[in-house]
Amino acid sequence: MSDALRNTLGLVQQVIITIITLFWLYQVVISIASLFKMKEKPLLYKKKHKFMLIIPAHNEMAVVGNLVHSLRNLDYDNDKYDIYVIADNCTDDTAKVAKEAGALVYERFHETKKTKGYALNWFFKKMEEEGKVYDALVIFDADNVVDKNFLNVMNKKLCQGERLVQGYRDIKNPTDTWVSGGYALFYWMMNKLYHLARYNIGLSPLVNGTAFMVEWSVLMPHGWNTSTLTEDIEFSLTNIAKGVKLGWAEDAIVYDEQPLTFKQSWTQRERWTVGHLQILQKYSKDLFTSAIKRKTVMNLDAFLYILGIPQLILTLLLVVVNTIFYLVGEMPLEVLLQNYLMYIVTTFLLPMLSALFVLVIEKKPIRPMTKAILMFPIFMGSWILINIKAIFKPNTKWEKIVHSQNITIDDVDSKKKI
Repeated sequence: MSDALRNTLGLVQQVIITIITLFWLYQVVISIASLFKMKEKPLLYKKKHKFMLIIPAHNEMAVVGNLVHSLRNLDYDNDKYDIYVIADNCTDDTAKVAKEAGALVYERFHETKKTKGYALNWFFKKMEEEGKVYDALVIFDADNVVDKNFLNVMNKKLCQGERLVQGYRDIKNPTDTWVSGGYALFYWMMNKLYHLARYNIGLSPLVNGTAFMVEWSVLMPHGWNTSTLTEDIEFSLTNIAKGVKLGWAEDAIVYDEQPLTFKQSWTQRERWTVGHLQILQKYSKDLFTSAIKRKTVMNLDAFLYILGIPQLILTLLLVVVNTIFYLVGEMPLEVLLQNYLMYIVTTFLLPMLSALFVLVIEKKPIRPMTKAILMFPIFMGSWILINIKAIFKPNTKWEKIVHSQNITIDDVDSKKKI
């Protein structure tokens, strides 16, 4: 190897190591704020707000009734909220089940525009045409069931001046399989180490797909205008770029059904990854410009969020550089193996330790989650392969994850008492 090539590869190696180290050091420092109790903001006024509760649903007849029933039994004045179901391109009895459960149902059909973002865009245009006005809205996934205190918590958040707030996403079926358990560990970690940590130090959490509340004036009259496969993250980042800080409500709890099989999980997480890549391509310039223009850590943090996949690419590039050094005799085998071990530990072992840490501080039962904990390195490590596939062969077609478990809010509450 020539001196010039050796020096170039050495420089590339050091630059990549520095970038990766700073990126993860930043994440670790931020996550420390999760160790502190959530800061409670003072009430700015007192009011019982009126909410629009929205459920986009595509062929969800097996589960949507349970969600509507749990919403109808919330500990909140019945005349202060309405339940809407968007029966989107349904070929089953979703609309019928939702109506019988007590929801207002809007049916939508479109040959090509079939994602949740398109359904919400269509629905809010309908609401504007009909002159509907509420104080705030909350969006749920059809497979959810909701804690009875949910709207009281969100009402309080509005009275505290919060305009866009993510609720606590818990899991209906954390012990069914190691895959559903992997999701549970992932969301519990996100709730604690990402959302709570950022909220505690004045940064912005992110909308997480379901159970998020939006003040009416934040959304209307412009409506819902997302176009990527991860409409929740897109909605979060575009609002942060405008200077809207998201809130966090750990006592506004929703229980979500997770996939049972690895194949289902792969399909869903591939969709998420493709959506992140779409956001990276579409919004990276705007987010970077916003971070420079507004000069806030919140905007910088939002920009850093979308760099997760590029950071993975840098890590893989570092592996390639180290391998080249070894193959040309510039790196001893023991050093190469030490580097590989470091990558393996950070990719597979640290997620498992982080999951255990969150289980302990959140006082979650560990024994029922043993299989999920042991398999969590595989769950998280497989994301590397998913990311690689999404980069080189992205699947932009939305594929439904079937929800079939008949779990009610009473079932969830009874399990918590055991």
